[in-house]
Amino acid sequence: MKKLLLAMIAIGLVLGAQGAAQAGFAEGATAYNNRNYSLAYKEIEPLARNGNTDAEHLLGLMYYMGRGVPQDYKQALNWHRKAAVKGKADAQYVVGAMYYTGNAVIQDHKQAVIWFRKAAEQGHPDAQQTLGLMYRYHIGGMPQDNVLAYMLWNLAAASGSMNAAEQRAAVVRKMTPEQIEEGQALSAAWKVGTPLPKQSRTGGG
Repeated sequence: MKKLLLAMIAIGLVLGAQGAAQAGFAEGATAYNNRNYSLAYKEIEPLARNGNTDAEHLLGLMYYMGRGVPQDYKQALNWHRKAAVKGKADAQYVVGAMYYTGNAVIQDHKQAVIWFRKAAEQGHPDAQQTLGLMYRYHIGGMPQDNVLAYMLWNLAAASGSMNAAEQRAAVVRKMTPEQIEEGQALSAAWKVGTPLPKQSRTGGG
Protein backbone atom coordinates (compact mmCIF):
# COMPACT_ATOMS: atom_id res chain seq x y z
CA MET A 1 0.00 0.00 0.00
CA LYS A 2 2.71 2.50 0.96
CA LYS A 3 4.68 1.76 -2.21
CA LEU A 4 1.54 2.33 -4.30
CA LEU A 5 0.86 5.65 -2.61
CA LEU A 6 4.47 6.79 -3.03
CA ALA A 7 4.37 5.77 -6.69
CA MET A 8 1.23 7.85 -7.20
CA ILE A 9 2.88 10.84 -5.56
CA ALA A 10 5.96 10.47 -7.76
CA ILE A 11 3.81 10.34 -10.92
CA GLY A 12 1.99 13.50 -9.86
CA LEU A 13 5.25 15.33 -9.26
CA VAL A 14 6.57 14.45 -12.70
CA LEU A 15 3.38 15.58 -14.44
CA GLY A 16 2.73 18.63 -12.30
CA ALA A 17 4.27 21.25 -14.60
CA GLN A 18 2.71 20.18 -17.88
CA GLY A 19 -0.39 22.34 -17.86
CA ALA A 20 1.13 25.43 -16.34
CA ALA A 21 2.10 27.52 -19.37
CA GLN A 22 0.39 30.94 -19.36
CA ALA A 23 1.12 34.42 -20.64
CA GLY A 24 4.39 35.74 -19.21
CA PHE A 25 5.31 32.26 -18.12
CA ALA A 26 5.26 30.31 -21.38
CA GLU A 27 8.97 30.72 -22.17
CA GLY A 28 10.08 29.22 -18.87
CA ALA A 29 7.55 26.41 -18.98
CA THR A 30 8.51 25.58 -22.57
CA ALA A 31 12.20 25.53 -21.65
CA TYR A 32 11.42 23.26 -18.69
CA ASN A 33 9.39 20.85 -20.82
CA ASN A 34 12.24 20.84 -23.37
CA ARG A 35 14.65 19.99 -20.52
CA ASN A 36 16.54 23.24 -20.90
CA TYR A 37 16.54 23.71 -17.16
CA SER A 38 19.09 26.52 -16.97
CA LEU A 39 16.97 28.68 -19.29
CA ALA A 40 13.84 27.64 -17.40
CA TYR A 41 15.39 28.81 -14.13
CA LYS A 42 16.46 32.13 -15.68
CA GLU A 43 12.89 32.77 -16.85
CA ILE A 44 11.01 31.36 -13.88
CA GLU A 45 12.95 32.54 -10.84
CA PRO A 46 12.21 36.31 -11.23
CA LEU A 47 8.54 35.59 -11.85
CA ALA A 48 8.36 33.44 -8.74
CA ARG A 49 10.00 36.13 -6.63
CA ASN A 50 7.40 38.60 -7.93
CA GLY A 51 4.60 36.32 -6.72
CA ASN A 52 3.56 34.54 -9.93
CA THR A 53 1.74 31.47 -8.59
CA ASP A 54 2.54 29.17 -11.51
CA ALA A 55 6.20 30.21 -11.40
CA GLU A 56 6.33 29.51 -7.67
CA HIS A 57 5.00 26.01 -8.30
CA LEU A 58 7.39 25.31 -11.16
CA LEU A 59 10.40 26.67 -9.26
CA GLY A 60 9.40 24.44 -6.36
CA LEU A 61 9.24 21.49 -8.73
CA MET A 62 12.73 22.31 -10.05
CA TYR A 63 14.13 22.31 -6.52
CA TYR A 64 12.25 19.11 -5.71
CA MET A 65 13.58 17.28 -8.75
CA GLY A 66 17.03 18.93 -8.81
CA ARG A 67 16.51 20.29 -12.31
CA GLY A 68 18.54 23.42 -13.10
CA VAL A 69 19.27 23.89 -9.40
CA PRO A 70 20.71 21.67 -6.67
CA GLN A 71 18.02 19.43 -5.21
CA ASP A 72 16.72 21.18 -2.09
CA TYR A 73 13.55 19.91 -0.45
CA LYS A 74 13.30 22.88 1.91
CA GLN A 75 13.34 25.31 -1.01
CA ALA A 76 10.89 23.06 -2.83
CA LEU A 77 8.50 23.16 0.10
CA ASN A 78 8.92 26.91 0.49
CA TRP A 79 7.99 27.67 -3.12
CA HIS A 80 5.23 25.09 -3.35
CA ARG A 81 3.67 26.34 -0.13
CA LYS A 82 3.59 29.91 -1.50
CA ALA A 83 1.60 28.67 -4.50
CA ALA A 84 -0.49 26.27 -2.43
CA VAL A 85 -1.82 28.89 -0.04
CA LYS A 86 -2.93 30.91 -3.08
CA GLY A 87 -4.99 27.93 -4.28
CA LYS A 88 -2.72 26.24 -6.86
CA ALA A 89 -3.98 22.64 -6.86
CA ASP A 90 -0.77 21.10 -8.23
CA ALA A 91 1.21 22.83 -5.48
CA GLN A 92 -1.28 21.75 -2.81
CA TYR A 93 -0.82 18.18 -3.99
CA VAL A 94 2.97 18.43 -3.73
CA VAL A 95 2.81 19.98 -0.24
CA GLY A 96 0.57 17.08 0.77
CA ALA A 97 3.05 14.64 -0.71
CA MET A 98 5.93 16.22 1.20
CA TYR A 99 4.04 15.95 4.48
CA TYR A 100 3.16 12.36 3.62
CA THR A 101 6.77 11.35 2.92
CA GLY A 102 8.42 13.65 5.48
CA ASN A 103 10.53 15.57 2.95
CA ALA A 104 11.77 18.85 4.51
CA VAL A 105 9.10 18.61 7.20
CA ILE A 106 8.28 16.27 10.05
CA GLN A 107 6.15 13.50 8.56
CA ASP A 108 2.53 14.32 9.28
CA HIS A 109 -0.17 12.31 7.55
CA LYS A 110 -2.95 14.50 8.96
CA GLN A 111 -1.37 17.57 7.34
CA ALA A 112 -1.01 15.54 4.14
CA VAL A 113 -4.75 14.85 4.22
CA ILE A 114 -5.52 18.57 4.58
CA TRP A 115 -3.49 19.49 1.50
CA PHE A 116 -4.59 16.50 -0.57
CA ARG A 117 -8.22 17.42 0.20
CA LYS A 118 -7.69 21.04 -0.88
CA ALA A 119 -6.34 19.84 -4.25
CA ALA A 120 -8.95 17.09 -4.61
CA GLU A 121 -11.76 19.60 -4.08
CA GLN A 122 -10.42 21.49 -7.10
CA GLY A 123 -10.75 18.34 -9.19
CA HIS A 124 -7.06 17.33 -9.07
CA PRO A 125 -7.20 13.64 -10.10
CA ASP A 126 -3.92 12.58 -8.45
CA ALA A 127 -5.06 14.13 -5.17
CA GLN A 128 -8.44 12.41 -5.49
CA GLN A 129 -6.68 9.11 -6.19
CA THR A 130 -4.38 9.50 -3.19
CA LEU A 131 -7.15 10.62 -0.86
CA GLY A 132 -9.11 7.56 -1.94
CA LEU A 133 -6.21 5.34 -0.93
CA MET A 134 -6.09 7.03 2.46
CA TYR A 135 -9.79 6.30 3.01
CA ARG A 136 -9.44 2.75 1.73
CA TYR A 137 -6.51 1.91 4.00
CA HIS A 138 -7.31 4.11 7.04
CA ILE A 139 -4.25 6.40 6.80
CA GLY A 140 -3.70 9.77 8.44
CA GLY A 141 -6.58 9.47 10.84
CA MET A 142 -9.04 8.94 8.01
CA PRO A 143 -11.93 6.57 8.70
CA GLN A 144 -11.81 3.36 6.70
CA ASP A 145 -14.55 4.08 4.17
CA ASN A 146 -14.85 2.14 0.93
CA VAL A 147 -17.73 4.31 -0.30
CA LEU A 148 -15.68 7.52 -0.15
CA ALA A 149 -12.70 5.72 -1.70
CA TYR A 150 -14.98 4.52 -4.52
CA MET A 151 -16.40 8.03 -4.97
CA LEU A 152 -12.94 9.60 -5.20
CA TRP A 153 -11.66 6.97 -7.60
CA ASN A 154 -14.79 7.41 -9.71
CA LEU A 155 -14.01 11.13 -9.98
CA ALA A 156 -10.32 10.58 -10.71
CA ALA A 157 -11.09 7.88 -13.29
CA ALA A 158 -13.47 10.29 -15.04
CA SER A 159 -10.47 12.62 -15.41
CA GLY A 160 -8.45 9.85 -17.02
CA SER A 161 -6.64 8.23 -14.07
CA MET A 162 -6.05 4.58 -14.97
CA ASN A 163 -4.74 3.85 -11.48
CA ALA A 164 -7.98 5.14 -9.97
CA ALA A 165 -10.00 2.96 -12.34
CA GLU A 166 -7.97 -0.09 -11.28
CA GLN A 167 -8.40 0.72 -7.58
CA ARG A 168 -12.14 1.23 -8.09
CA ALA A 169 -12.43 -2.13 -9.81
CA ALA A 170 -10.64 -3.79 -6.89
CA VAL A 171 -12.66 -2.17 -4.11
CA VAL A 172 -16.00 -2.76 -5.79
CA ARG A 173 -15.54 -6.50 -5.23
CA LYS A 174 -15.61 -5.80 -1.48
CA MET A 175 -18.67 -3.53 -1.55
CA THR A 176 -22.38 -4.23 -1.21
CA PRO A 177 -24.83 -3.08 -3.90
CA GLU A 178 -26.04 -0.41 -1.46
CA GLN A 179 -22.50 0.90 -0.99
CA ILE A 180 -21.89 1.00 -4.74
CA GLU A 181 -25.15 2.89 -5.23
CA GLU A 182 -24.16 5.44 -2.59
CA GLY A 183 -20.68 5.86 -4.09
CA GLN A 184 -22.19 6.46 -7.53
CA ALA A 185 -24.69 8.97 -6.13
CA LEU A 186 -22.01 10.89 -4.21
CA SER A 187 -19.72 11.18 -7.23
CA ALA A 188 -22.62 12.21 -9.51
CA ALA A 189 -23.75 14.92 -7.09
CA TRP A 190 -20.34 16.43 -6.33
CA LYS A 191 -19.21 19.58 -8.15
CA VAL A 192 -15.65 20.87 -8.53
CA GLY A 193 -14.91 23.62 -6.04
CA THR A 194 -17.28 22.30 -3.37
CA PRO A 195 -16.34 20.39 -0.20
CA LEU A 196 -15.91 16.64 -0.47
CA PRO A 197 -17.90 14.57 2.04
CA LYS A 198 -15.97 13.37 5.09
CA GLN A 199 -18.15 10.39 5.81
CA SER A 200 -20.60 8.17 4.00
CA ARG A 201 -23.78 6.53 5.18
CA THR A 202 -22.90 2.91 4.34
CA GLY A 203 -19.12 2.75 3.82
CA GLY A 204 -17.60 2.58 7.29
CA GLY A 205 -15.36 -0.47 7.71
